[in-house]
Amino acid sequence: MAEPDHTENDGKRPVATHTAGLTKTLEAIGTGAYLVDDEGRILAANSRAEQFLDRPAGDLFGHDAHDLLHRDSHGHPLPRTQCRMRQAFHAGRTAQADEDYFVRGDGSLLQISWLITPFGLGNQEHRTLVLFQPRYLGEPDSLPQPGTTLLPELERLALLAATTTQLTSTLDADEALRRLVTLVVPRLADWAIIDLITERDEVWRTVVAEMDGGVLVHHEELQGPMPPIPEESPMPLSRALRGVASTLAGPQTYQGAPDSGIAVEQRRLFDATGIHSAAIAPIRSTRAVLGALTLGRAKQAGDFSNPDLPLIEDIARRAGLALDNARLYQRQRKVAETMQNHLLPQMPRVPGLQMTVRYLPAPDASQVGGDWYDAFSLADGATALAIGDVVGHDLEAAAGMAQVRNMLRAYAWALREPPSQIVERLDEAVLHITDVDMATMILARIEETHDGQWKLSWTNAGHPPPLLISHDGLADYLTDGHGILLGTGSQKPRTDATALLPPGSTLLLYTDGLIEEPGHTLDEGLQRLRRHAAALAHRPLTSFTDELLGRVRPLANDDDVALLALRVPARA
Repeated sequence: MAEPDHTENDGKRPVATHTAGLTKTLEAIGTGAYLVDDEGRILAANSRAEQFLDRPAGDLFGHDAHDLLHRDSHGHPLPRTQCRMRQAFHAGRTAQADEDYFVRGDGSLLQISWLITPFGLGNQEHRTLVLFQPRYLGEPDSLPQPGTTLLPELERLALLAATTTQLTSTLDADEALRRLVTLVVPRLADWAIIDLITERDEVWRTVVAEMDGGVLVHHEELQGPMPPIPEESPMPLSRALRGVASTLAGPQTYQGAPDSGIAVEQRRLFDATGIHSAAIAPIRSTRAVLGALTLGRAKQAGDFSNPDLPLIEDIARRAGLALDNARLYQRQRKVAETMQNHLLPQMPRVPGLQMTVRYLPAPDASQVGGDWYDAFSLADGATALAIGDVVGHDLEAAAGMAQVRNMLRAYAWALREPPSQIVERLDEAVLHITDVDMATMILARIEETHDGQWKLSWTNAGHPPPLLISHDGLADYLTDGHGILLGTGSQKPRTDATALLPPGSTLLLYTDGLIEEPGHTLDEGLQRLRRHAAALAHRPLTSFTDELLGRVRPLANDDDVALLALRVPARA
């Protein structure tokens, strides 16, 4: 089902963009399904919903679901105070009913059973999922079949939809495991145990958690390293860790003579937890077996049975795909981060000057980027300072950063010219002999004058301006010498700016990850940086830098940060 691109807002329908992943999730549900926002307006619907309701997607999106669909048994609009679905929606809880009515596009009534449940998207957005099934559409094959129950099936579909969305919306393996546990406990069991196979083919009992009095409790004393996977053991966990099959188990399963170290640990687990019934399923990706998921019942009545295994296998399979993606992401991120840290240089020792640098990769969703810093001696005895940001993320941006930095060093050493002319030559090279699309940077030179002062000359290619903080806490941005960023092909000449640095002052070069924050203007970020830098002016340079990063870097930061701080000596 194609989703419309809402580009206008008529005051009734919200402007929205629906992801392909969400569409696939709803389409995978074998009954009518739609998603509403926190005001009850329909954001997405699958083709089953369109078919059952006899309404195209365009007649659903943006409408209040209650006003559009809900009716009483006579076809009259249903007061909101009498609508059980609306009450559950406002309470933010899961609810279900086996008889209610929707109105179809042709005006006829559709008797339905429904389930409604909160539906997190993993990005702090909270939505609500509605699943519904017609009780009778006039066709014989739509009548409820003997021996089947509708609502357990709706619950199963809702759980699988939530599992897919919540696990695939994070690239952090620990967060994926946390979400997995909260999805299955206490809905399916009161214990969840997750054993994972490491990249060295060792087994680690990563999670042992139970629901106790409404609180999820992790039992670290039962977690830790496990014995190796036996090649021939027929015992349930051993088979699951080999990817063979899902199996039921209980305390009696491990009461005989153990055939492996894993069997000993399983007996310990059952004795410590009091689990009377367990279902164990492999956690697999498309490439390998990643571990096993064990769901156990200790306080919950009833035992797991064979018909429960397909659902648990389905959950474990979705968990495997999410964990595999997280591992691949972390591996790639580690390579990029290691590469970038090795590429960033050591600072030169310049008599009289203090210098410190920091590079912080993006903390979560974003990958390692192209932020960089540099400082090196020039042929005439001055010191070059540089800060920059290559557009993009990951290995490509890190490699582009290395190209730009190395060419800058070569030009700055060979061309005894002002910073503006060096950057002009670099701009031509970036455009013609690199894969870098665009980049921003500041190139400066600092040198001691004959009378003991320190002079800074610089040019700015589309980068946030340097910040100069006096020893007395006066902070000003150096906005002169500003020009267009690298890689645009512009022929406009670049300019230089010059300033004398007051004794004891601190110069700060930084990248935009320090000041940009979603929902806030750039001016707000610059003002925040100025205020905190001024307040920390009296601190030693290392303390100044670390404390400034802790105070100023936005909590919602999704970009990396490079920072170079320099302090000139106080006058004797």
